[in-house]
Amino acid sequence: MAGNSYGTLYRITTFGESHGEALGGIIDGCPSGIQLDLEAIQFEMSRRKPGQSAIVTQRKEPDDVQFLSGIFEGKTTGTPIGFIIPNTNQKSDDYSHIKDNYRPSHADYVYEKKYGVRDYRGGGRSSARETASRVVAGAIAKQMLSNIKINAYVSAVGPLSLDTPYQELDFSKIESNPVRCPDEAMAATMEDYIKQIRKEGDTVGGVVTCVIQNVPVGLGEPVFDKLHAELGKAMLSINAVKGFEFGSGFEGSKMKGSEHNDLYNPDGTTRTNLSGGIQGGISNGMDVYFRVAFKPVATIMQKQESLDNKGNITEMTGKGRHDPCVVPRAVPIVEAMAAIVLADFYLLNKTYL
Repeated sequence: MAGNSYGTLYRITTFGESHGEALGGIIDGCPSGIQLDLEAIQFEMSRRKPGQSAIVTQRKEPDDVQFLSGIFEGKTTGTPIGFIIPNTNQKSDDYSHIKDNYRPSHADYVYEKKYGVRDYRGGGRSSARETASRVVAGAIAKQMLSNIKINAYVSAVGPLSLDTPYQELDFSKIESNPVRCPDEAMAATMEDYIKQIRKEGDTVGGVVTCVIQNVPVGLGEPVFDKLHAELGKAMLSINAVKGFEFGSGFEGSKMKGSEHNDLYNPDGTTRTNLSGGIQGGISNGMDVYFRVAFKPVATIMQKQESLDNKGNITEMTGKGRHDPCVVPRAVPIVEAMAAIVLADFYLLNKTYL
């Protein structure tokens, strides 16, 4: 299996399965001498972990990170940072009913056809549990880029959408509710809606918006390695992501150039920011902002048709512990992948100096 690594200079390789002994990773390229706040890293893991509220999967995993290398006396040494995250609450029997069946809209069918074998317990490597390792790498990248502020939040759940411009939101309220929406009234409405969806045995999708502030001018390359192209790849590599747009996004296609152009101020900043902080693939110093669309979780607690490995159409019902809506737990994953991208470009930019 290829494709288990991401990044050029700041590079994360992940390993492990959803129901294996542990997940883990190796981070290459992290500079030496960075004083790490290990509690802050664990906090990021707690934001992603299952079982944290009534509207997410009830799998109970502490997601405690155990660092094996690359850190000495609280500082990075410049050598590979190895870590594991033990799995402590597997219930593999919850998946025995799909041993010979392919779940609709899951990776089961394509995984088995491609590799000739699959770990049906929670999806193996195709499980969203793999993203726990990314959060570790992203948490370290955040501390490496301490001047850059990355805030993601839930801006939509199903038909419910928070349309308030991010400049008018208080990001300190993101963690004040289980939905991770910074508007308290909308958060309560979203939470009630997710609970109702769960009662119906169904799932619902949503949107995570991410805002990156204090980005220096010059991150990104103008041809294939555009900053927004790498952010798009990073976000689309997250499980259940179906769409990515930055700046004005698809709405910008409806505008005229005279409306869309970001006119300059004398200091090089722009009066508007429909470019989303990126021009020609390179950051321009303005806020970078983008939106990530997540599909409804594929496992539903309702009867539906499936396909078995003998080619028969069969009926099945989802079992086990699953999120009725993935976006609240996706917020720290989006932030982590954004931090990894920026850390990589930050190090690449230093090669020009």
